[in-house]
Amino acid sequence: MARGNGKSGGSDDDDALWERVTKTVTPIKRTRYTEHAQVPLPPKPKAPPPPPAANKSSQKPVQPRPAAARRAQEPAQPPALSQFDRRTRQKFTRGNVEIDARLDLHGHSAERARGELMHFISSAHAQGFRTVLVITGKGDSPYARHTLHGSDHFHTPERQGRLRRLIPEWLGEAAFRAYVSGYQPAHPRHGGGGAFYVRLRRNRR
Repeated sequence: MARGNGKSGGSDDDDALWERVTKTVTPIKRTRYTEHAQVPLPPKPKAPPPPPAANKSSQKPVQPRPAAARRAQEPAQPPALSQFDRRTRQKFTRGNVEIDARLDLHGHSAERARGELMHFISSAHAQGFRTVLVITGKGDSPYARHTLHGSDHFHTPERQGRLRRLIPEWLGEAAFRAYVSGYQPAHPRHGGGGAFYVRLRRNRR
């Protein structure tokens, strides 16, 4: 009986002690945790798709343009110098020709002579002239006063004047052929071996 009473009394003492302890303890305040919304990360950029494989069978080889197409894109060249008809050639050979204008290149350097000739030819053509006379001089050869003339006179070896050699070359250039249709050494009455008759193309304007 004594044991049972002791157990009951001890329990009351423990309860009283626990009550006193709980009165001295300050309770801890509970905090509410806020759940932050998770911001989604931007998606990774997609790699560009690989280029389609070249289909060799569908690729057509580049064909070179035909010669006719290339010539069509090239600027038109003036016509070549022509030979005079028999009647005109005879008139020139006999000196029976009406000269519309004259150019004397005596004493000119080759560079200056070419510029003067181009200006003279283009101006004469613009005025509608047909036959002009270009005087070059006969040079310093011992046969400089020779009076031979004709279609082949300027090929004779005694005619060695520089300008006289250059005039046929210049008249054969495209820049001159735009205005000139032909030329021939002059008759002695117009300078002989030191001059040329130059025939101009018709001015269509």
